[in-house]
Amino acid sequence: MRLRLTLLPIVLLAFGLHISAQATKTISPAEAKDQVGKRVIVCGTVVGSRYASSSRGSPTFLNLDKPYPNQIFTIVIWGSDRLKFGSPEEIYRNKQVCVSGVVQSFRGVPEIVAHNPEQIAIK
Repeated sequence: MRLRLTLLPIVLLAFGLHISAQATKTISPAEAKDQVGKRVIVCGTVVGSRYASSSRGSPTFLNLDKPYPNQIFTIVIWGSDRLKFGSPEEIYRNKQVCVSGVVQSFRGVPEIVAHNPEQIAIK
């Protein structure tokens, strides 16, 4: 009986992690605007990329499906994380990718900040 009570929280935790992993849905860049604040996977083609080395925070921008200034979704990699990615503006350019994370909005454009290369998969 005691063993069952000890195992119950572990089983429930594992089940909860399994359900939460499944709850992450895959969406298009155009759908991201309706998912602000939610953890999702966004898949699209990197059609524009730029390393803004002289801007505050030295961000790298990867725009999916539509280039700047008409971008509909952006992956942002801050300079503090850039070394983990190599040269992301070159590596991901013209590639179909999926990025996972929480959707944020900056000036009305949805974005996901990628802190680790594991967040971005080339399809």
